[in-house]
Amino acid sequence: MKKNDFMPDCKPPHIAHTENQETAEDRRPAMENSDQGQMPIQDLGARLRAERQNKGLTLKQLADRAGCSLSMLSKIETEQASPSLKTLHQITAALGTSILQLFREAGGQDVSLYRHGERPSVMVRRQSDQPAIYIERLSPTYAGTMLDANIHTLEPGADSGGDIRHDGEEIGYVLEGAAELCVNGEVVPLVQGDSFYFASALPHRYRNTFDGTTRILWVNTPPTF
Repeated sequence: MKKNDFMPDCKPPHIAHTENQETAEDRRPAMENSDQGQMPIQDLGARLRAERQNKGLTLKQLADRAGCSLSMLSKIETEQASPSLKTLHQITAALGTSILQLFREAGGQDVSLYRHGERPSVMVRRQSDQPAIYIERLSPTYAGTMLDANIHTLEPGADSGGDIRHDGEEIGYVLEGAAELCVNGEVVPLVQGDSFYFASALPHRYRNTFDGTTRILWVNTPPTF
């Protein structure tokens, strides 16, 4: 696999091919339309601003800690721009929290249920004119939960915006489409039906390589992302 602008430092894994072995390209599925069952969250910026103010930080202080520009952070807080997945992770890490904790709920229920069409989702993207990723929540955000489960829905051409690393472990399953996962410099092509696992402390990123929407069931434990 050739290197590209998205993953300049990633090297393809060694794969032994037999004469009749199919490739990931051969196994790409035909795409079907699917209902997403999402309820987009519209106040991501307000939640980030409230968390920053609770920590007593100025916009500039948080921008410096997160490694993003002051103007970009201001636009994110006022809902004028959406962060990439990497940028959102950097901001929450600089705030000493996580994406999951931004949306924490009151606990107390033995069984948590999100009906179809009611699952909360967050949209992230590199720039306003770039393809988006929707992170659709499956698991609750109660304090003390050990799992963080989501469906990542990637528009054609969408990517996570760069390497991310944090504590824990991750497992995923490609529900539909095709993607490219890079973990610690190793490129792993994925298609519908493939599953993967890796330690979250390793730098990782991903992108949609399908000409339609790709959806990945993604689980982290503990919920440090």
